[in-house]
Parts: sequence; structure tokens; C-alpha cells
Amino acid sequence: MQDSLSFLCRQSLVIAARAIFIPALLFFALSAIYIFYVLILGRIRAYRSPLQNVPGPKEAHWLSGDFVDVQEPDSSRLQEEWVRTYGHVMRYHSRFGTLRLLTVDPVAIAYILQNSEIFQKSDFVRFSLGTFTGRGLLFVEGPQHRKQNPAFGPTQVRKFTSMFLEKSLESTRKDGKLSFNTFVWLNKVTLDIIGLAGFNYAFNSLHAPDEKQNELYESIRSMLTTKAGQFMFILQLFFPLFRPIPTARSRVLNRSMEVIRRIGSQLIRDKKGHDLLSLLIKSNIASDTPESMRMSDEEILSQVPTFLFAGHETSSTAIAWTLFALSCHPAVQTTLRAELRTCPTDMPTMDQLNAAPVLRLYAPVSATQRIAMHDAEIPLQKPFKDNRGITAELDPGDSVSIPIRLLNRSTEIWGEDANEFRPERWESVPEAAHAVPSVYGHLATFIAALLFTLVRGFEFELALPAEDIVRRTSIVGRPVVASNPAAGPQLPLLIRPANLD
Repeated sequence: MQDSLSFLCRQSLVIAARAIFIPALLFFALSAIYIFYVLILGRIRAYRSPLQNVPGPKEAHWLSGDFVDVQEPDSSRLQEEWVRTYGHVMRYHSRFGTLRLLTVDPVAIAYILQNSEIFQKSDFVRFSLGTFTGRGLLFVEGPQHRKQNPAFGPTQVRKFTSMFLEKSLESTRKDGKLSFNTFVWLNKVTLDIIGLAGFNYAFNSLHAPDEKQNELYESIRSMLTTKAGQFMFILQLFFPLFRPIPTARSRVLNRSMEVIRRIGSQLIRDKKGHDLLSLLIKSNIASDTPESMRMSDEEILSQVPTFLFAGHETSSTAIAWTLFALSCHPAVQTTLRAELRTCPTDMPTMDQLNAAPVLRLYAPVSATQRIAMHDAEIPLQKPFKDNRGITAELDPGDSVSIPIRLLNRSTEIWGEDANEFRPERWESVPEAAHAVPSVYGHLATFIAALLFTLVRGFEFELALPAEDIVRRTSIVGRPVVASNPAAGPQLPLLIRPANLD
């Protein structure tokens, strides 16, 4: 009897093992075939692409492309070296052997950004953004993008300039000199402003203790601080078939997005104010809005995470880097403060704020990319011919890198001192710089409003050596302390009220 039971147990274990092992083996085999197919397809596309005839470096590695063991900010330095060697239009190898066009020609970049029917965000970029912002303005392309874009126009931003300033003034009511992580503080300030201006929603994150923040704030923080498993994240990033597979990161993101959508739905139902979301809803149902331009309920709801993440994360990062630059250049900071104090009011107009030079040297987003949806010939400011004597051409599916950071530091555009923090250059902008397109639009007004209040009333100095502050990118390039990267984004500054004399 006991032998029979033992035999049955062994048989059960064998059957169970087979039930697990065979499907797992089949999954890994099919996965390997799928990955091999995608890699071979990429190689064939690269071989047939006209980019083969564009100058560029030899492939450094079949898997990692031309960025083998290159860490930020060395990638920007490497690209600068490429441009010096191969010219203002070149190509390089991305991951898995795919070719990518890179140009610092401002006319070409303006053409690419202005023609979204031809050049659209890559699947890589949309997946990265979509996990945080949903299917809002930053995710959609073509006609859907045009439908959603009016919510972010100059008229809407102008209405909220005073609110930006009021919240900025509130955030600076402190006495004495203190040292703290300015980046975290700026994150809270900008989130509070976006909550009020975007939805008439009070986060009050600036004043609430960290252990007593509200549900929406905690969801946003969880999404921004969750870590990605390197192997699975890369698989999901480059091979869409693996994206439905749940991971610890995707579970956190999904739970947080559920909270954002639930609260967002309630905010939409209660909309009666003059915030951006209310204005968007009113515009959407207006009688003079064509049916083709009306947004669905789902499209409106998708703007909630877009407002939250695109508004506060990009802004807080840009302001942090500007304060870093001012702390490294105390004479420039003093001069700027004196100029700001000539303004006779605490509440300048939007036009006055837009005069502030921000976002060049320390762009929050260092690069982006676009995919050609069909055959395209790119116009250029400076003549270029490839190895066949033809100008810059792209086949459908070819990728273009838009190196924002590289463009903002180009010596050909900004002069030999392009890498220096010299705000007075804006008094006489180089002729070549006039063709450089802006990728931030009216977000600069929001940033300038905070800087106006902070720099006018406070002095900033670094609490650590400047070389200990480095850049680490996860969609946006945040400041990190090199000697303590595990602590996450940080910008330790010493702050005190400025002398009123």
C-alpha cells in the first residue's frame, strides 16, 4: 500500500513538472524565435535604409550599438565628438544594429517637429511616456494630438500666470538660512501649482508632513520612484510582445494609475471652475467646436496624468538645474536679482516673465526621437550630401534623433562659449540661434514665474562641491549626488533671505 502511494506521488510530481516545464519551454522557445525575428528584421531594414550612405561611426557592438559602456553625461560628449568628426548630419547605430539619423541642423529639426503627420514619436518613446502620462497629449499623434493641443494654448496659460506667482510667493515664506534637498521641495511646489491650475485640486504637499500626504500625491510619488528590473524592462521597451507580462514595476504603475483615473473621473464630474480641465471640457462641448475636433470622455480623462507629470516633473527639474547654475555663479545670481527687483510688482505679466532666459544649458529632456511614417526628404539650413550625392532622405520606419541638449550647446549656433552659463547672451542672440525651435512652449512661463519669486527673494549656494552633482535620466534628467546615488534625485542647497539693500 505504501509503495503504491509513493508511486502515485512520484507520478503526480512528474505530471505537475511536465505541466509547468513544457509550457515554460514553449514560451522561451517562442520568445527566442520572436526576438531573433525582430533583430533580423531590424538588420534587413538597416541594410536597405538610405542612412547606410550617411557618414557616421562604425558599429561598436551588434547588441548595444555605438553606446557600449557609455554612461551619462558621456553620451552627450560622445555625440559632440561625432558631430565634429562627421558633420551636422550623420547616422549612428542604436541597439540591435538599427540605424538612426542625428542632426543639429535647426531647420531640419524644426521641420521634423512641425510635421507630425510625417514624423511621429517612436513606439519606444510612446511606451516610455505612456506608462506615466497615459494616452494624453504627449502620447497621441496626428489628428488626436491636434484635438488635445488647444487645452495648452497661450490664452489658457495666460489666465494662470497670477496663480503661478501666488503659489510661488506662498512657497517662499521662510526665515533664516537652511540647508535641504531643494529638488524634493520644488517637486512639491510645482505639484501644488499644477493641482490648482490644472484641476482646482489642492494637494497641499508643500505643507503636509511626508507621512500624511494625500492618496493622489502618494500614487504619483510611487510611479516616479519605482525601480525597473533591468532585463525585463529592456525586453518590454524594445519587444512589444513582452509588455503584457506583469512585473513588480508594472503592478505599482497600474495601481497608481487606477488612483489617478478614479480621482480624475471625479474631478471631471465636478468641473465648474476656471481651471485648465474645466476650460478644456467647456471648449469640447462648445457649439462652434467641429465634431471632428471633439474629444471623447476617455481622451479628456487621459489629460489628468499628462497635466500632473508633464507639468510638475519637467518644471521642477528645469528650475532645480537653473538654481544649480545660479549657485555656481554667485555674481550672475546677484545681477539677476538686482534686475528682478527693478520690477515694481510681485505679480509681473506673462509677457514680462517670458523674457527670462531658461531651459538652454540644462534642458530637462536631453533628447527625443521621431520615426518617419513614409518616405521623407528633410530640408536643411546648411547643405549636405550623402555618399551618393543625395540630401538627407528617410525610408518609412527610419528613426531620427533630436539631440536637444546637443543643439543647445552647439558652438556653431551659440558661439565658442556655448557651454558657459552666460545669461547676457540673450541680449544679443546669435543669428543662427533664431532658427532653433522651442520644445517647451508656454511651460517656460510657469518655470519663469517660480524663478522670479525665488531668485528675487532668496540667495542660493551649493551645499556640496559642484562636481558632486551629476545628471541621471529617467525621461527627464534629474540632479543626483554622485557620492550617494542610491538616495535618488537630490539638489542640496543652502538658502537664506536675500539682503534687501
